[in-house]
Amino acid sequence: MADKSATQRGTIVWLDHGRFRTMTTAVEFDFPFRRDAQAFRGQVAASRGDLAALPLGESGPDPILRLGLAGGRAATVDHRDELGEAVIRLGLCCLFRDQPIKFVTTTATAIGKMKRPDALIKLSRLCMENADALLAALKFCAENDIGCFRVNSQILPIKTHPTCGYEVDDLPEADEIIRRFKACGKFVEKHKLRTCFHPDQFVVMNSPRPDVVENSVQELEYQAEVAEWIGADVINIHGGGAYGDKLKALADFARNLDRLSPRVRSRLTVENDDTTYTPEDLLPICKATGIPLVYDVHHHRCNPDGLTVEQATKKALATWNREPMFHLSSPIEGWNGPKPQRHHDFIDVSDFPECWRRKKITVEIEAKAKEVAVKKLLTELKSGEPEATWFVYLLRCADGSLYTGISNDVSRRLEQHNAGTASRFTRSRLPVVLVYQEVQATRSLALKRELAIKALSRQGKVWLIRAAGQTMLRVEIA
Repeated sequence: MADKSATQRGTIVWLDHGRFRTMTTAVEFDFPFRRDAQAFRGQVAASRGDLAALPLGESGPDPILRLGLAGGRAATVDHRDELGEAVIRLGLCCLFRDQPIKFVTTTATAIGKMKRPDALIKLSRLCMENADALLAALKFCAENDIGCFRVNSQILPIKTHPTCGYEVDDLPEADEIIRRFKACGKFVEKHKLRTCFHPDQFVVMNSPRPDVVENSVQELEYQAEVAEWIGADVINIHGGGAYGDKLKALADFARNLDRLSPRVRSRLTVENDDTTYTPEDLLPICKATGIPLVYDVHHHRCNPDGLTVEQATKKALATWNREPMFHLSSPIEGWNGPKPQRHHDFIDVSDFPECWRRKKITVEIEAKAKEVAVKKLLTELKSGEPEATWFVYLLRCADGSLYTGISNDVSRRLEQHNAGTASRFTRSRLPVVLVYQEVQATRSLALKRELAIKALSRQGKVWLIRAAGQTMLRVEIA
């Protein structure tokens, strides 16, 4: 690198092989830069009195020098386009639709009926099974270009239950449980994956009920314990309720953060929701507390404020001191449907904000088709063209018989059936009525599902129609 004798402003990204790259205006540096990373950190820190220690960390595929400001304020990290390259990391949330990877749990009722030693043996076994399932999930992600996995809140079943809960050290296989989860962390590090948590909605840090806040703290501390084992850097919560006074409720939220340990605070993030807190509501809290904003664009579209998607994105990015994380989902019945808050099985690629492209961010995909939806969106983002969504459908003919077929345009196909041009079977049994449909990601999957439905007895098909509520809404296939 050529020497320069000047003072410039910029954020420095540390890449492999000791190279530095100037990215954006942030702090002042004196050139020449030293090639030694530790010495360089000292030089940068000396250039601004309010800069804290500058730890080397990892963000996405490249190690990066993160510049953190003192006092818990948001770090100064560049999150602009990365040389025109698509560096988006897509995330899978908790479960699988088609893959035989299952997480196990139990109930407090079942555990409460057992003698305590027997209960702890069972809980120990479930924890180990979940550690193994998590490793299998991470391997699937690594093999399928899925960069992040959200861990189920019940990864250690009923861990914080008031009467049946336990400490990990209480379990007979405690050391083995921890070893297996730490093996997951090593796999994450080796394959440059990311893991995170999203506690259940009963975690409410601004509740007016002290017992709810206390239980929330315990839940967050438990998840942070597992997060340490597996290297998770995000524990994401919502702002909570407004309780008739948003400003007071947000002040209570901020005050109660002092009850959290450093291992929770260092991972904690807050997300805008679809009914109460918008990005504009939460950004001042993020700035005051140093907690990053997980920007959910679907929630923002359902619960808008004075910010555009582009403005909210820019402001959310500025709250992060590590790789930012956003959420994406699509409405099941479209944006003009009666309940746009409800999530679709898949992502409409047109819902992916253009301003997110070429950003070094994690986008968690909240879609009911789980890994199938993530892989479908990956393909569409790479190709620039949406893949056709396929449907399996059932028609009731005039004589009461049921016909099964597939199509990527059910309305058009129904018209063809009633015009007598779609099928020899339905041609002599007109008119036909659509009584059931379900969505599949590809034509291949739709054909397989069509064969499975055709193999059902008539009563089985009737049950399928009734289970879907005899409506034309999607039905999730387990």
